[in-house]
Amino acid sequence: MTTHTTQPGSHPVDRLLADIATGTGVRTDIWSADARLDATVPNWRFEASGPVAVAGTLSNWFDAPITIENLDRRPTAEGEVVSFDLGWVEDGMPMAAHQVHVLDIEGDRITADTAFCGGRWPAGLLAEMEAARVG
Repeated sequence: MTTHTTQPGSHPVDRLLADIATGTGVRTDIWSADARLDATVPNWRFEASGPVAVAGTLSNWFDAPITIENLDRRPTAEGEVVSFDLGWVEDGMPMAAHQVHVLDIEGDRITADTAFCGGRWPAGLLAEMEAARVG
């Protein structure tokens, strides 16, 4: 696995990834005034509108230092598609997740994040998934 650490830069996706990795909160200045989040998570889908609500929701998701692995960033006409694996420790237990964020960007702000998350996986479940891997 490749581990990628991000440094804060001027690009909004660089800043978002840096905020995710630190676990100290996602900044509101990454988002446009009319930003929206449309998130699909296991057994649920929800939306948030505005920079405070979007940053607050993501800050709750990423509230611990996180290792970002297998980072893939693909530019699109509207912005960027970002996928990555996350690893962190929660109550002493290693956890992981896999996410995809379809980001619309205008200038130096993210205007929309359509996010997909497979769930929060504890170590035992990760071991089961590894054992079930085909090929």
